[in-house]
Amino acid sequence: MTLSEIRNLLNDEDIMLTKSLGQTFMHDQNQLHKIVALAKLAPDDSVIEIGPGLGPLTELLLEAVGQVTAIETDRRLIKLLKKKFANCENLTLQHADAMKIVRKTEFDWLEHKLVANLPYSIASPLLIDLAASEGRPNAMIVTLQLEVVRRMLARPGSREYGVLALLIGLHYAVGEWFTIPRGSFYPEPNVDSGCIELLRRDTQLLPPELCPVFKKIVKRVFGERRKKMMKLLNRDWPEAAVAESFDALGLDEQIRAERVTLEQFTELTQRLSCTEIDD
Repeated sequence: MTLSEIRNLLNDEDIMLTKSLGQTFMHDQNQLHKIVALAKLAPDDSVIEIGPGLGPLTELLLEAVGQVTAIETDRRLIKLLKKKFANCENLTLQHADAMKIVRKTEFDWLEHKLVANLPYSIASPLLIDLAASEGRPNAMIVTLQLEVVRRMLARPGSREYGVLALLIGLHYAVGEWFTIPRGSFYPEPNVDSGCIELLRRDTQLLPPELCPVFKKIVKRVFGERRKKMMKLLNRDWPEAAVAESFDALGLDEQIRAERVTLEQFTELTQRLSCTEIDD
């Protein structure tokens, strides 16, 4: 859909966009085709799209794969999408809140790819919860605020490195990515975006039962990232156990969380999970 087509359709249908839903629609065809190319889709793929909006990306996905499930929370847009794609047998439209699906219901997207321009308002918490779920997709190709993409790409020692990079990185490896200028959207946001490829790890870094411990550790030490990591962990675990773990991993007692790698966090999780957590 072109920019003028988006404006005309919204005007004809008398639809006022809802700011709280983060509704911005991509109209740049070059960027839409780049997203589909990054997804490396095959005809037998099944795709989940969250927040299809007016369907410009949906249209390209339907041409590329055998099955698309599009989840949209705005009933007004569901009505438009049903009309637009009435003859598409490989599309399933679901009127639902994607956050509620991920957090409150059982689903199995293990054999699916998530390809979506995610609403900015839910992108980070949605990806964190989705990555931690048992039904996580085999790949996620998602458009996000550029700042969020940079946080996913961040390495230890950088200002952007933190909770998001670690909670996503525990389950997914970062693939390719590219920047999308703000002028590619209507209404135009006040920030640029980026599309990033996240690939589910073939071998998980921790068993499922230890993932909540990993999350507890990461959130604790990055909650006050300028403080010494050992001191923060002593709030939840016995001092002796923390000191022993640091010594085994070769971590300095003065180190802060931003200097610790994903691999070190996973090893720390394995060691501390064997000790009793303080109340």
